[in-house]
Amino acid sequence: MNLATQDIRHNLGRFLLTAMGIGLLLMIVLGMSGIYRGMIDDALVVIDRIGADLWVVQRGTRGPFAEISRVPAHLEHRLRAVPGVATTRVFVSHNVQREHQGQPLRMNIHGLAWPDDKGDWVRLQQGRPLGQAHFEMIADVSLGLRLGERVSLGKNTYTVVGIAQGMVASGGDGIAFVTAPDAQSIQFDLPGESLRLEREARVHRATQQDIGQIQPALLERGAGAASNIPAFAPPMVSAITVRLKPGADLSQVTSTISAWPDVSVHSRDDQERLLVHGMIDKARRQIGLFRVLLVVISTIIMSLILYTLTLDKIHDIAMLKLMGARNGMIIGLILQQALLLGGIGYLIAFSLGDWVFPKFPRRVLITSTDLWALAAVVVAISVVSSLLGIWKAMKVEPNKVLS
Repeated sequence: MNLATQDIRHNLGRFLLTAMGIGLLLMIVLGMSGIYRGMIDDALVVIDRIGADLWVVQRGTRGPFAEISRVPAHLEHRLRAVPGVATTRVFVSHNVQREHQGQPLRMNIHGLAWPDDKGDWVRLQQGRPLGQAHFEMIADVSLGLRLGERVSLGKNTYTVVGIAQGMVASGGDGIAFVTAPDAQSIQFDLPGESLRLEREARVHRATQQDIGQIQPALLERGAGAASNIPAFAPPMVSAITVRLKPGADLSQVTSTISAWPDVSVHSRDDQERLLVHGMIDKARRQIGLFRVLLVVISTIIMSLILYTLTLDKIHDIAMLKLMGARNGMIIGLILQQALLLGGIGYLIAFSLGDWVFPKFPRRVLITSTDLWALAAVVVAISVVSSLLGIWKAMKVEPNKVLS
């Protein structure tokens, strides 16, 4: 290393600037790996935490995480009659964006099946689970809401009773947990004028039918709330989650439910595959392409710098050859410089990333596997980038020192 370090001292400024540039590129490579891992972790957090064995959704759909699904809430009662089923719960999930204190507030509303599910499985940082059937909320810390803060959604106001940590939807929006009826109330909220016009339209349609003429009392019923009209079904939910009894045959239960003509059933593994290989597959491929491009760019930059450093010491290399230095010594000089350049860049990438990544809008999850993989990449590009300088050094003739 002595010859390499002595040579670096003569070009210290150029060497450090190059190491800084390489470090920034490597930091982005590391960050993209972390963003992808964070996306997967965020996408699977709800599935992992709920712990459902089966997801029952609208027939022909792939589940609430892949597309819109609508099933009646009373489907859970039918599912409880299936042999092997222990518990069932409604699942309501949708995105909303509202104005809160003059700022846009976008969140994923998740409905808990109160009173069986109060949010005890949510990773709480502060506060408590839901304590009543309406108007309470658990909000992820990424939403920027404070404990006790009141948030207006639809016609109601919800009080934040708990602050969650790491509860983020697959799209990156923080999750707000309310009871399932409250989630439906938020989802299907309509302005008062829209409700009035709809009721008048119902009455008008009834007067055009014989039944409206024969039974005038129906007109009065039609002018009331839709929930009081038996012909109108209650709002639908996104899915029904099913937990099986210990020892129950998953394939048998799945086969029984799949025979029903109005629903489809997916296992927990199916939902995870849909998320990883469906919703975030394009993001995965795009991030992978950028990582490859950045690695190639880093290799090119290091190659050019090492080639330039080799050109600067052509006279010195010729002198070493004239003095009888072996080719291995000269190759080691250039290779050691390349490895030192890559090593410093790696340390810069790790140090800056540890400081910058927590400030990213999306979670960056760095694992030891990513760090070891990046270290292997750094060694590889250091070796490859040194080849151009080595090639140039091997072409130098000893008599070059006389010119």
